[in-house]
Amino acid sequence: MGKTALALALARDWPIEVVSVDSRQVYRRMDIGTAKPTPAERRRLPHHLLDVVEPDEPYDAARFARDAAAAIADIRARGRWPLLVGGTGLYLRALLDGLSSLPPADLAVRRRLRAEAAATGAEALHRRLAAVDPATAARLHPRDLVRIVRALEIAEVTGEPPSALRGRRRVTAGVRFARLTVGLTMARDRLYARLDARVGRMLAEGLLEEVEALLAAGFGPELPAMQTIGYRHLIPAVRDRSRLPEAVRAMQRDTRRYAKRQWTWFLRDPRIRWVAVDPEQPDRAVATVKKSIEAAGLFR
Repeated sequence: MGKTALALALARDWPIEVVSVDSRQVYRRMDIGTAKPTPAERRRLPHHLLDVVEPDEPYDAARFARDAAAAIADIRARGRWPLLVGGTGLYLRALLDGLSSLPPADLAVRRRLRAEAAATGAEALHRRLAAVDPATAARLHPRDLVRIVRALEIAEVTGEPPSALRGRRRVTAGVRFARLTVGLTMARDRLYARLDARVGRMLAEGLLEEVEALLAAGFGPELPAMQTIGYRHLIPAVRDRSRLPEAVRAMQRDTRRYAKRQWTWFLRDPRIRWVAVDPEQPDRAVATVKKSIEAAGLFR
């Protein structure tokens, strides 16, 4: 059982609507590779903050916090309850706790840093970040290119290490309402097997063709959206089908690595109540989450 399946199960008992907390599902045209809920699932349960922008439009955590707060207010005004579903930790933190005042993206600096990474590797940029801001570098995986580039960009634009800027004046204060945060967990070997199988399903559903259509529409490989797992891996295979097996292996590997980074991120949050999921007995997880919701006095 995954997050969407759990949300659909909870919707049988409570008048909920989902607010997606996913930094990639905001992009239109990117459906298969971001594992968006299907049209049938979205008809059964309303979802917000899907298909918000085109792949070449900027979207960040601060904008998400504003959009999500507005969606939550709208849902509550109609007498329904918001259920936040997704795995983008920074977006969830921006909404619940607020964000530090950081400079907006400098696209010229970002493009240059990405070009350097393409030439020398993400690890080289990570070493540079360690020299500039050891605290931030220690938090980031050496191959987490998106966050490494952003950290170096902030340091270059402001002249200060990002760690020094965090904790200063907040540009978003965070929302204030009664809440319960639940994290789904699974035995690592089972999780990795499911992730590998999901890559196969995405390809069977037409992910390669989705990537090809995005490139044909003019969305270049350099865009942050196109650096999403799956899309960046399959771009070479669109141009040369013989590279598909290699791309699939890399996609599976990086999907597992991303799952591990998500786990590390969320494990630091003591507010999360962890629920173990057994693929062979998914109803147990549903029952556990329901009990937690009822004990917290939510959805009344």
